[in-house]
Amino acid sequence: MTKKRLDRDAKWFFQHFPYYQMRMENEDFHGLVSMIDLTDGDYYFWEMPVAGKTPVCGKGMRWLQLIPDGTHRAITAKILPESRIVQGIQYPKTVSLWYVDVIDQWGYDFDQIAYFIDQYLDVVFDPEGDVVIDDRDELDAAYHAGELSDAQYQRAIAEGDAIVRELCTDIAKTEEWCVRILGQAMERIQKDEDVFRKNTK
Repeated sequence: MTKKRLDRDAKWFFQHFPYYQMRMENEDFHGLVSMIDLTDGDYYFWEMPVAGKTPVCGKGMRWLQLIPDGTHRAITAKILPESRIVQGIQYPKTVSLWYVDVIDQWGYDFDQIAYFIDQYLDVVFDPEGDVVIDDRDELDAAYHAGELSDAQYQRAIAEGDAIVRELCTDIAKTEEWCVRILGQAMERIQKDEDVFRKNTK
């Protein structure tokens, strides 16, 4: 299993971008919320079966990351720029893609940045209806190699099923939920209400 920090300083190398982190407790969400402002960088796209060319990062995008209480998941909503125009393409939705990691646990690192322990299985979906279960083969291999206990393995599978059931059945509802949380987070950032910041003025 791999440790991943929410400032995405490994693999994505986002450690120099403005990063915000907070605890949120309201009717929409209970858990950890973080946001990365992608203030620079070329656009990078994934090709999805139905949606086609889908932006996942680039200048003007935001990554909203949620770890809800009582779950074993880390949700990343890849938020498009306010114009929603990326390299000449007009995107009708606010979120281009969700990437949900099934996780074993999470915590705070030495410098207060939140991290999670990735448990291989991922659910990737988008507003056009794509739902992709990713890295099940890696989960199975880790289990057969003895890296995961029976309980961890079964919990990961159950969590993946729950993510599809709870977030992918009504994707428009999931998007509205994420947009509300983003708005609440932005309001707290602007008012500087109990927000951990990194690389911000």
